[in-house]
Amino acid sequence: MKKILLGLLICLNSFVLTAQESELTWHTNIDKAMEISKKENKPLMLFFTGSDWCGWCIRLQKEVFYKKEFVKWAKDNVVLVEVDFPRKKQLEPTLQQQNNSLQGAFQVQGYPTVWFVNADTKEGKTNFTQLGRTGYVAGGPEAWISGANQILANNKKG
Repeated sequence: MKKILLGLLICLNSFVLTAQESELTWHTNIDKAMEISKKENKPLMLFFTGSDWCGWCIRLQKEVFYKKEFVKWAKDNVVLVEVDFPRKKQLEPTLQQQNNSLQGAFQVQGYPTVWFVNADTKEGKTNFTQLGRTGYVAGGPEAWISGANQILANNKKG
């Protein structure tokens, strides 16, 4: 009985550690994400989504963003920002206004759209340098990450 209990405890502990390693931080505040981006010298990855209604967005998350390969890649390469346009839940007005502004600035007309950008603020104005964009890509995390790496490689800061 003790061996079974010990085995279960070890399995549970490793599961908790794995879950902690796979957690990503998706920022919703663009200003905070920009601060982190500047501090860590990483581009922003803006994920424009309809989180509670867009089938392709949900599919992208399940097939790519929730996979350990993407988690590791994202932690090493980008600062994640979710720009959400839900239908069933109401965003707070300032977040809704920020997301609408970003949608207009990047001329996003469909979901999911993922933009890679560098951002800086001069004289109180935010300037985004567009590195490239993508969306849903079939083939799982390897195919998606390959495309993202091409975008980032073409825009390395020199």
